[in-house]
Amino acid sequence: MRIKTYTKRDIATKLGNKLGISTRKSLVYTGEVFNVIRELLCEEKPYIRIEVRNFGVLESKPTKAKPKARNPKTNEEIFVPAHKKTRFKPGKILKDYLKKPI
Repeated sequence: MRIKTYTKRDIATKLGNKLGISTRKSLVYTGEVFNVIRELLCEEKPYIRIEVRNFGVLESKPTKAKPKARNPKTNEEIFVPAHKKTRFKPGKILKDYLKKPI
């Protein structure tokens, strides 16, 4: 099975074709959208939720520290500090499409 990987340039090209603008211009717009999303997720607030209707929800939330985590390679106990993790939850349209049998 081959995996198709789409890049930011692929998204910008498709956007440019849909809007009838150049790929260069759409690459700037696409880059700025991703920069804004990144900036919002990197804010110092503990819980951040970005909801894009008909697409999905991006969340950033803190995790607890794990004082007795284990390194599976060496079996050594290590301390994992508290940090933030991100999560994507697809919207209804996307979820329904992904549930269809292949």
